[in-house]
Amino acid sequence: MTFESLARASAAHDRVFPGESAERQPVHTVYGGAHLFKPGIAAALGAMAIQKMRAVAPDAAAFAKLLGLPDDEKLAHAVYDRTLAKLHREPVEDYRIDFEDGYGNRSDAEEDGHAVAAARAIAQGAKEPGFPPFIGIRIKPLTEALRGRSVRTLELFLRTLVSEAGAVPANFAVTLPKVTVPEQVTALVRLLEPFEGVKLELMIETPQSIIDASGQIAIPKLLDAAEGRCRGLHFGVYDYTAACNITSGHQNMLHPACDFARHVMQVATAGRGVTLSDGATNILPVSDDRAVVERAMRLHFEHVQRSLMHAFYQGWDLHPAQLPTRYAAVYAFFLESFEPSAARLGNFVQKAAQATLAGDVFDDAATGQGLLNFFLRGINCGAFTEQEAAATGLTIEELRGRSFVKILDRRRGV
Repeated sequence: MTFESLARASAAHDRVFPGESAERQPVHTVYGGAHLFKPGIAAALGAMAIQKMRAVAPDAAAFAKLLGLPDDEKLAHAVYDRTLAKLHREPVEDYRIDFEDGYGNRSDAEEDGHAVAAARAIAQGAKEPGFPPFIGIRIKPLTEALRGRSVRTLELFLRTLVSEAGAVPANFAVTLPKVTVPEQVTALVRLLEPFEGVKLELMIETPQSIIDASGQIAIPKLLDAAEGRCRGLHFGVYDYTAACNITSGHQNMLHPACDFARHVMQVATAGRGVTLSDGATNILPVSDDRAVVERAMRLHFEHVQRSLMHAFYQGWDLHPAQLPTRYAAVYAFFLESFEPSAARLGNFVQKAAQATLAGDVFDDAATGQGLLNFFLRGINCGAFTEQEAAATGLTIEELRGRSFVKILDRRRGV
């Protein structure tokens, strides 16, 4: 069969792979070299994460101390228990099989073999419980030097996947690194035309992907070139800072150059339905020295919380020992503010509805939507359930409506 005929077979096949609602955004993407990918890799990473977590923090109090959580026993137990439960139930939300930086330079024969093996592993793993609900591959950049190898890997992978499984999994994405011009995005879109369900994720890790040669913001042009296929933008901290001539000792998540890039990403994607992902903490909790491991885990926790504060609700993880701190940071972020936010949203809805009924001017719907978004994000990541979010005084139906204005309209009978 040809590449195109296999794609048509995929589109026509009625098999449904495990996957979540398209409204869900994973809290992270785990990157791993294509040569390491196996069907049960998520469960294996989860087991290693649990082992590391129990070794450095055998109970809730020790975990709270490690992370620097407030002196709040209720919060400590909630974060600890929910993190452990998550690692048992679904340790990896999104996994990216990497044929780029995490893979290295290999012979054509090796990469051909790994492209085929990775596709077969997905076909097998998707049948098993615990398979990541989001999955994909990162190909090499579509530069003059690497385009041929990148295209060959993509075609081999997709041809094998459709042949073995009959379909491409739901929530599957191809990540394109080191984007510099819209033509690279267009080229990938053309390659994927036969596969309607496959989405793109673009790496924002070059200065040219922030501001182009004409001095204009580049991201809208990249999104236009994606022709509606772009699911998200992923920020590449270390390539970006290197391209900005920042020395290695200062290349980190907190550099002001990174904040500039993140803010441009936010503004340029506003209202376009594109998710944003932050980069990775590259100081890994790998050492025989317990203190070194604890410092690395605490640093990762702090980086994730900072990303959340800046409204980057997804990020990269590179090591299983980062999984406990990823989920702990996300859960702590939402749980710490749950009670005051619930009270505030409940009062806000009540007062806004009363003002509307009385004919008074009410022009702060943006604040109400912001409060509602906090709970939608918390539900999305599993920090709390819809039933728990009902402490706001909103019904589950109102929460699922996702609109503050519609809540007001419903309550005033419009």
